[in-house]
Amino acid sequence: MREPTDWMFVRFRLYGFLKNLRFFDPFLILFFREMGFSFLDIGILYAIREISTNVLEIPTGVLADAFGRRRAMLASFAAYLLSFAIFYAAPRFWAYAVAMLSFAVGETFRSGTHKAMILEHLRWTGQESRKVAYYGRTRAASQFGSAIASLIAAGLVFWTGAYRIVFLASTIPYTLGLLLFLTYPKRLDGERENIDGSFVRRGWQQICRTATEFFSTLRHPALLRAMLSSAAFDALFRSSKDYLQPILQAQALALPVLLTLDSDRRVAMVVGVLYFAIYLVTSFACSRAGHVEQRLRSRAHAANATLIAGVALLAIAGSAAWGGVPGIAIAAFLLLYGTQNLRRPILVGVLSDHLSHRTMATGLSVETQIRTLFAAGLAPLLGFLADRFGVGVALLLLAALATAALPVLRLKVSR
Repeated sequence: MREPTDWMFVRFRLYGFLKNLRFFDPFLILFFREMGFSFLDIGILYAIREISTNVLEIPTGVLADAFGRRRAMLASFAAYLLSFAIFYAAPRFWAYAVAMLSFAVGETFRSGTHKAMILEHLRWTGQESRKVAYYGRTRAASQFGSAIASLIAAGLVFWTGAYRIVFLASTIPYTLGLLLFLTYPKRLDGERENIDGSFVRRGWQQICRTATEFFSTLRHPALLRAMLSSAAFDALFRSSKDYLQPILQAQALALPVLLTLDSDRRVAMVVGVLYFAIYLVTSFACSRAGHVEQRLRSRAHAANATLIAGVALLAIAGSAAWGGVPGIAIAAFLLLYGTQNLRRPILVGVLSDHLSHRTMATGLSVETQIRTLFAAGLAPLLGFLADRFGVGVALLLLAALATAALPVLRLKVSR
């Protein structure tokens, strides 16, 4: 595929890079454990984030389509910055609950909105046939940002001897990201009809028209099935991916390296380096999404193949962790990260085939809402099972549940 050269492609990739400089990602569960929280407490915090996201997802998507996607992105990054400030300054469970709520506001304004802006740009420039490969390459920049963030975060934890600093550091790239949105052209807001009257009347009419047009698209079973498949797999990944951290922690403390350092600094170095490797793999996987789509000659085939592979890898990770073979568990998680990031651009392509460009942010927000609904249930369940039976058994039981749901989640392939 010919490399895109337009300036918006550069800005989309820069956005993804800055957005994924979340220095707390490799250490979030370890941070909560350092604060003295159980896995169930952590699951409750995750559930607060997911339930809040679920409640806010569709309204914020409609607002983005109705009032402008650039404004939605500015609101998103402002909410993220507030969340990071609370995590850094107020080490209390209730304060973390508020921070999770603020983080959810950021997620809901961002989740489907920026993808809709990318797809709007492709529509304007006549590149819609390349959307899987184009979006895959912008997502690859995001994952490369995560790789760099892992090394920086490891250095910060090593330097300070504590995990809290990563939230303060995350405010820098997010402030730069907020400034980046001011350079986005107005046309990426999408098509909005001019309505006469007061601000309140115009706003209400925009919301009603956007919502009406979107819900008319939900009559198509293929769209609903694609949303369910995408959301369920992403929820499975989101609820389980951070359980790699305690596996890495145990492995880092068992390795006969860096023995002159205290335990937190040893964990920081090993976790940072391994997450760097993981995100290099995910960056490569995203960039190959268009190639995989072409090789399999069907987005549905590609979606189904990555679905089955992801569930199998989760089962292998759980079995290996339960059986005391952390190396295999870590390798399985690495491949699971890659599979999820290969699958995501493909599913965005599938969903955009069924959605109107005028309600794209709303439609992708609905898909995210379904995901958060699943994740809100899975996160505390997984935390309870991990406290009761161990991380390995919890992951294995989650994989068994996903296996049972495969017939419902597979996309129908056109003959």
